[in-house]
Amino acid sequence: MSKKSAHVSETPATQVLRRHGIAFTEHVYDYVEHGGTGESSRQLGVPEHEVVKTLVMQDEKAQPLIVLMHGDRTVSLKELARQIPCKKVEPCKPDVAQRHSGYMVGGTSPFGTRKDMPVFVEASILELARICINGGRRGYLVGIEPRVITELLQARPVQCASAE
Repeated sequence: MSKKSAHVSETPATQVLRRHGIAFTEHVYDYVEHGGTGESSRQLGVPEHEVVKTLVMQDEKAQPLIVLMHGDRTVSLKELARQIPCKKVEPCKPDVAQRHSGYMVGGTSPFGTRKDMPVFVEASILELARICINGGRRGYLVGIEPRVITELLQARPVQCASAE
């Protein structure tokens, strides 16, 4: 665990990680509206490719799902839809994403979501040694081993990244 000054109070995400005995590091930064992963990676001195964003999306039936993507990449929605498979995938509106996840946009974690949703992870994320992913609050990332995503969330690897 980080120094006490960098500690953030429990979130549903950190409660899940602790309950499952998952080791994680805490990384606090000053949240900037619309700063995205570029801002967090800059402040924390972490490559943006290793900062993983949690995106709440929905299929053509408005069924929610989570996509985990490198911070410096975007999701090819057509490729994702082909691999899931479904007819169409689109991002949820912020209020809908918040309702499904229980987290504010900018602080969405794939751990401890309000609703159980299928999780899809860009396959190349699993090749990294360590990643930083949102810990359930704006301005707060947790460092974990990528295997946690597949082991704890049963995330399905997909190849849907496109350059940002």
